[in-house]
Amino acid sequence: ERGGSNSFTHEALTLKYKLDNQFELVFVVGFQKILTLTYVDKLIDDVHKEFRDKYRNEFQQKGTLGLLNGTFDFKDDFMRLLRDAEESSKVRAPTVMKTFEQSLKSQKTVKCMIETRGEKPKEKVKNKKNKGSKKEGTEAVAAPGKASAGDKQPSAAGDREELTKDEILQKNREEFFKRHMKAGEKSSKSPKPEAQKEKGKKPRVWDLGNSNAKVLDYSNSATNGSAEACPVEEFDPDTALGDRNREPGRLYDLEYESDDEAEEEKVIQNPSKPSAKKGGLGGMFGMLKGLVGSKSLTREDMDPVLEKMKDHLIAKNVAAEIAVQLCESVAKKLEGKVMGTFTTVTSTVKQALQEALVQILQPQRRVDVLRDVMDAQRHRRPYVVTFCGVNGVGKSTNLAKISFWLIENGFSVLIAACDTFRAGAVEQLRTHTRRLNALHPPESHGGRTMVQLYEKGYGKDAAGIAMEAISYARNQGFDVVLVDTAGRMQDNAPLMTALAKLIAVNAPDLVLFVGEALVGNEAVDQLVKFNKALADHSMAQTPRLIDGIVLTKFDTIDDKVGAAISMTYITSKPIVFVGTGQTYCDLRSLNAKAVVAALMKA
Repeated sequence: ERGGSNSFTHEALTLKYKLDNQFELVFVVGFQKILTLTYVDKLIDDVHKEFRDKYRNEFQQKGTLGLLNGTFDFKDDFMRLLRDAEESSKVRAPTVMKTFEQSLKSQKTVKCMIETRGEKPKEKVKNKKNKGSKKEGTEAVAAPGKASAGDKQPSAAGDREELTKDEILQKNREEFFKRHMKAGEKSSKSPKPEAQKEKGKKPRVWDLGNSNAKVLDYSNSATNGSAEACPVEEFDPDTALGDRNREPGRLYDLEYESDDEAEEEKVIQNPSKPSAKKGGLGGMFGMLKGLVGSKSLTREDMDPVLEKMKDHLIAKNVAAEIAVQLCESVAKKLEGKVMGTFTTVTSTVKQALQEALVQILQPQRRVDVLRDVMDAQRHRRPYVVTFCGVNGVGKSTNLAKISFWLIENGFSVLIAACDTFRAGAVEQLRTHTRRLNALHPPESHGGRTMVQLYEKGYGKDAAGIAMEAISYARNQGFDVVLVDTAGRMQDNAPLMTALAKLIAVNAPDLVLFVGEALVGNEAVDQLVKFNKALADHSMAQTPRLIDGIVLTKFDTIDDKVGAAISMTYITSKPIVFVGTGQTYCDLRSLNAKAVVAALMKA
């Protein structure tokens, strides 16, 4: 699925490889990275061709797997090809400059090089003969139009000349007075103000408001700077939970209803009748159209299909750069592969692309948060999760959803309000904490408060607040610490430095990047620059990068799910959570097959 690039660098070595899909072989050449060998591509192509031609019959008889234990006498051939490749890349002797007699200029006479003023060169005249004929045709067509326009103008001018100067002045005055009379009528219709307004602005007084700013301050000075439990709030739990029939604590998979089954039912119910004109043979030949029988695929066969696939992926919000790389990797995977008898190129390419997309969405390391939290419990320490991302993607909202999910699984949560920049950030988390405590009161958990907020107001150092929150959670026996950070653009160097400092100082167990499902090319830019900033500004020798992704606003995009592909492709990190709505239960785990089904839908 990432076969678009044919090289791999490991420490001081570089590996280049080439696939032979017909016989399922991989040819790899390794060399020191510091060497600039220009003949590597030629060498690997020559070795591939020579080896395949030499052992083609054995491959066809025994199969590739039957030759795994065999020996190949190929050393002499390889040394010969290596010598040829090295000689071909040697620096060639500099080309000798042509003499005047060998140049084309020496063959021209002096007369043909003299140009008289106003006379065009003959070659240019010849080239422009056709253009001139086209222009003559267009001028001939345009001439009647010009003539008709010219006929209209004299008639208008004639009418104007028939009127005397006094009559023209009188007419203009009447039009002027008419215009002013209409304007006066419009102004008279508008109601006149009873009293003249006083100059200067006055503050608006709202009906339900209060002019006293102290009354509007809802921040509790007693809890500010501490981690005391927020008061319980009474509200309708249905608005916060949504689905009441769900299983508590379970993280459901993302679902996608495919239209394929409905289409198949329609086809069965309304079978297409064969046309009388074409007959049976015509229908049969139509069915066999586009089928490829027992031939190896070439790049020319796949290019039209891959071009359509690339446009389709871009239309589904996959970043353009990644769509190109995906199609390139599919082409390299299929080139030279022998097709079945009744298989079309389109279906083969589509199937290969689907397999590649599923592989991308299922990374090698799967993040299991519940297992990691229980492991941290055994070591008597809190499990720390840090949320980061750009502005307005839903970090605080999805942090509250994850808190609810952890509480339902029996873990106590401490929320660290480290967004000390955005107005209302602390109050938002305080409201979520009140509602979560109302849904899971201490009485239901043996008198234990399941969620608390640790905050110190605004304008403070976020890294220091996170460190104090982790220390408080360790002392009070909390299971999980969720660190909320301020939203920041990936290009803002000072804020990215502050985020890298927070992560480097506190060493969280999990760093989650929160990203919208609405973005396209921007997803790649955000993730690349966030990872680069964390690497550049980290003080550790092995910097801490993003561990996973929270994909939000998934309910707003229908089947344009390309952001999921873009984010996982660029980072090779899993999508841990998917936000699908506004209630606490609208949290899902990623189902790779459902996302790919939505992506491949026409």
